[in-house]
Amino acid sequence: MEADVWTIHERACERGEPSYVDPESGLIVLTELGLEARGACCGCGCRHCPYEHENVPADTRAGRIQRPAILHGRIDDDTGYDVLFWSGGKDSLLARRALARERPSRPLVLLTSFDASTRAVAHQEIGLDQIVRQADALKLPLIGVPLHAGQVYLDQIEQGLRLVPRPIRLVFGDLHLAEIRTWREQELGPLAERRGAQLHFPLWNIDYDVLLDDLEASGVRCVISAVPDPAEIGISVGQRFDRSLIDALPPGVDPFGETGEFHTLAQVWDTPAPLRAK
Repeated sequence: MEADVWTIHERACERGEPSYVDPESGLIVLTELGLEARGACCGCGCRHCPYEHENVPADTRAGRIQRPAILHGRIDDDTGYDVLFWSGGKDSLLARRALARERPSRPLVLLTSFDASTRAVAHQEIGLDQIVRQADALKLPLIGVPLHAGQVYLDQIEQGLRLVPRPIRLVFGDLHLAEIRTWREQELGPLAERRGAQLHFPLWNIDYDVLLDDLEASGVRCVISAVPDPAEIGISVGQRFDRSLIDALPPGVDPFGETGEFHTLAQVWDTPAPLRAK
């Protein structure tokens, strides 16, 4: 999809037009205005659906949505939620466990952004179908935010957060990279403030040994999902992330892959109670 298709759509809407010609395929695409005139979601996963894809069948929604939508579970209008930015790996799992200890009764929503063309979480190489499977195993609602070329990331995240009527905290599983946290505070902080929410970093600067203890206590098997340079660090996709893998890493490699050396997938569906914390 060409990067300027969203600009084309915006200008068509400004002119009050119900459709435009896609510059890549030559096909006619209905604008948000054109789709609004229908009065309801048609269930086809239209690019500019103004109805949050509510009629797209649940079993095909992950592969079809083009705008932020609820992919699993339901979100109540009158309930306050923490919103955990969920990428599907060990850090996300550990953040979920930390939240369960902090406020065990606080409702939680998972929010996952993904590449709209590959249907996978960027860098993690985790398919959206696996993210939905995780949400199902954890029995938590999940919002999917597709990221298209040419769109502004923050705008898409804000659209996704509109699906949560009462967000309390936006939660991130960052461990120690100050520049990442600073970016979130500068860019996502104002967004959270507009919604009456706060940012929260439950794993910040916690010792790796403590995190490993908690990961082992969870009983969840985490495996390597992506390695940008496997030859350099000597691990490969599919290996289990555990102490033996960490011990075998070359000097200078972050034990948790925090600087992008590797990424993981938390196979929560194989564990009866992955959130039970001591």
